[in-house]
Amino acid sequence: MSEQLATHTVDSEGPSGKASPDSREPGQTGSEDLLGAPSPTRGLGWLLTVGGFLGFLASFVLMVERIELLKDPLYIPSCSLDAVLSCGSVMTTPQAALFGFPNPLIGVAAFPAVVTVGAAVLAGARLPRWFWLGLQLGATLGTVFVHWLMFQSFFNISALCPYCMVVWAVTVPIFWYTTTHNIERGHLRLGGFGRALVAYRGPVLAAWALSVVGLVVAVFWTHWSQLLS
Repeated sequence: MSEQLATHTVDSEGPSGKASPDSREPGQTGSEDLLGAPSPTRGLGWLLTVGGFLGFLASFVLMVERIELLKDPLYIPSCSLDAVLSCGSVMTTPQAALFGFPNPLIGVAAFPAVVTVGAAVLAGARLPRWFWLGLQLGATLGTVFVHWLMFQSFFNISALCPYCMVVWAVTVPIFWYTTTHNIERGHLRLGGFGRALVAYRGPVLAAWALSVVGLVVAVFWTHWSQLLS
């Protein structure tokens, strides 16, 4: 009897005396650290790093262009290509300084933080739930803000800022994949609806992007048709 008990103990703990993977409590995975924080996927790390870097670069260039325009009102920004694709037309509107300072300053401050999180994930960091919820809040506010800017560009300013569009293009995927990561790892609990979002995250993002592109084409159709004629 004592030999059987000893054999059972070795089987459940493994040769080293530690609990084997099969003896973990339900819900535990091998990617969890002592805090219980799962290790994020490398894909998310690359998205945050590359997307954050592109967003910072576009915001930084916009800030430089804005400074040049302040120094010389006749300055033509490098991203002012025609009547519609014109950063200069957007920069001089009240919407371009919604909080009393140029909007690109927000990106210059925020995107380096995104890059830092991405680099930490790629390095193998396992961040606690409160950290991911903080990133979720920032990404959500950023996404709401860029959609407000989209609306203003489409229907009030009637011009598109190419560098701003780069910021739009990286902010939405950062928000979306941060959200699905948080749902998948239990940081956000949305039940069956959350599981559906995770299962269809690729198609949802594709539909989202196509909707924005469709609006750009439809709202400025006269301009595009003239370019193609």
